[in-house]
Amino acid sequence: MTTVRSERRGAVALITMDRPARLNAISTTLLDDLHAALAAAQADPEVGAIVWTGAGRAFCAGDDLAEFDDQARDEASIRRHIGAIQEITRDVMLGPVPVICAARGYAVGGGFEWLLNCDLVVAGDDLVCFFPELSIGQFPTGAVTALLPAAIGHQRTMELFLLGERQGAAELRALGLVNRVVPSADVEAEALALAERVAALPRFSTRALKRALVAGPHALEAALALEEARTVEAFTRPEARAAAEAFRERRGRGTA
Repeated sequence: MTTVRSERRGAVALITMDRPARLNAISTTLLDDLHAALAAAQADPEVGAIVWTGAGRAFCAGDDLAEFDDQARDEASIRRHIGAIQEITRDVMLGPVPVICAARGYAVGGGFEWLLNCDLVVAGDDLVCFFPELSIGQFPTGAVTALLPAAIGHQRTMELFLLGERQGAAELRALGLVNRVVPSADVEAEALALAERVAALPRFSTRALKRALVAGPHALEAALALEEARTVEAFTRPEARAAAEAFRERRGRGTA
């Protein structure tokens, strides 16, 4: 794997997205590597908890618009890309092992959605999350169209999606979307400490609890399917291509 590091620390698997120069933005290779790492950790009988983090100054900055042309080359390419994004949600939420997110810096778009898929979240005090999708003619993924209304209500969910305003760690804690807020430098250590506590619990009980609390596999799959269909459609619209072009122009000017 070239974009993800995976290691075992006793009964804890530490999975690190490793594209710091791109703020761990979602690329085809990252999706492949991340799926492999998560699936292996979920299948390992010695693993009692997973810590998922990002190298550098971000958890994940969302889709890598620098790869938009490849991702949106044709409908088959779009479906593969969006399907791979949704598969990460299945790995995290439908796998038996609890996943603890250790997030600092930016968690944007798909990165924010992946954070919300986790069972526990340790946030750095510098964490910034927001949904830019609707502002660039896209659509959210990660089953958050089902998860967020259940967690924070319809109106607050609509506010986050429609306005796309930035949410800091304290605001996310107040909403109940993160469990701990710690100094940025302490995020990984705090998440590993929590993971060790979780991993020490009886495996049958933690896995049964996770199955019980996921909002029904059928409901989750229905949300993922709806999001996938709408996101594939959004990718083909002119707004998406215009947003990718604008991103490349900003990057060329050194402002992205």
